[in-house]
Amino acid sequence: MVQEIEIGKEWYVIHTYAGYENKVKQNLEMRITSMNMEDYIYRVIVPEEEHVEKTKSGKEKIVKVKNFPGYVLVEMIMSDEAWFVVRNTPGVTGFLGSHGQGSKPTPLLPDEVRNILASLGEGGRNRDISFEIDEVVKVIDGAFDGMEGRVQEIDAEHGKLKLTVEMFGRETLAEVDYDQVDKF
Repeated sequence: MVQEIEIGKEWYVIHTYAGYENKVKQNLEMRITSMNMEDYIYRVIVPEEEHVEKTKSGKEKIVKVKNFPGYVLVEMIMSDEAWFVVRNTPGVTGFLGSHGQGSKPTPLLPDEVRNILASLGEGGRNRDISFEIDEVVKVIDGAFDGMEGRVQEIDAEHGKLKLTVEMFGRETLAEVDYDQVDKF
């Protein structure tokens, strides 16, 4: 599964009234459809995690807890029309990173998006590929971003590689995740 990245398509954070995140998501999704904004506003996410809590009777129950109470993530192309639709959705109080007076908000950084989506079990690239010992790969994320490395060890169970990379004129062993490298 290769994710396409369209020009201008980025993730933004909208601020909502606390406790209304799911209602804002529902309202925004209805407005996207009714106002024909599917080509500008793609996904609306309320990041949540499941936690186990004990009830008063001692039983365990699973509850969903919001990762960012009062915030909703929106993947969109920031056009005037899309900005208007999101801003004027009931329950939305504004965009995070907007300085008021009609200024457009700042999108999330790609690393932030990747981390949030990964924590939700989404995003990332498909890593159903295999690596071979002595294969040269390009590091595309993390401390060794932009470097080339030669595969020394493969830990397929945990999705990790040990590479030798050249740093300061010496070969250094580095451990990276599968999703931090690409094949040439």
